[in-house]
Amino acid sequence: MAKQGPRKKLPKEVAIINADNCTGCESCREVCPVDCINFNYTGHGVKGNQAWCEIDIERCVGCEVCVHIPGKKSNPYELLVCPWDAIEMVPLEMAATVMAQVGGPPEYIQEHWDRLVGTAQHLAELKASGG
Repeated sequence: MAKQGPRKKLPKEVAIINADNCTGCESCREVCPVDCINFNYTGHGVKGNQAWCEIDIERCVGCEVCVHIPGKKSNPYELLVCPWDAIEMVPLEMAATVMAQVGGPPEYIQEHWDRLVGTAQHLAELKASGG
């Protein structure tokens, strides 16, 4: 179970999943050491179903384990966790913008704006103020 409570320090980058590329395979959930990846599903009839994973950036520590298997950074044959290349490490200052663009279907982003984009903006402001 992941630790709860305030962070000790803010990460330089956080992981954001491009919902359009994500198939909901949950490979990233299996490897996340802080248990900050959730599964989302919207059902709009037979042809409109969409499933994707979403990273709780308030809990993300920026470890990159969801992006690639830890190993030597110089390894040219890096093993990626996501078979669809849907996860990107984003500087904390850019997280709100990227989340608003790729974090989910437009109506989902609008409905959850405060939790998704607002949280990212708040973390960027904390970092800018030296938090």
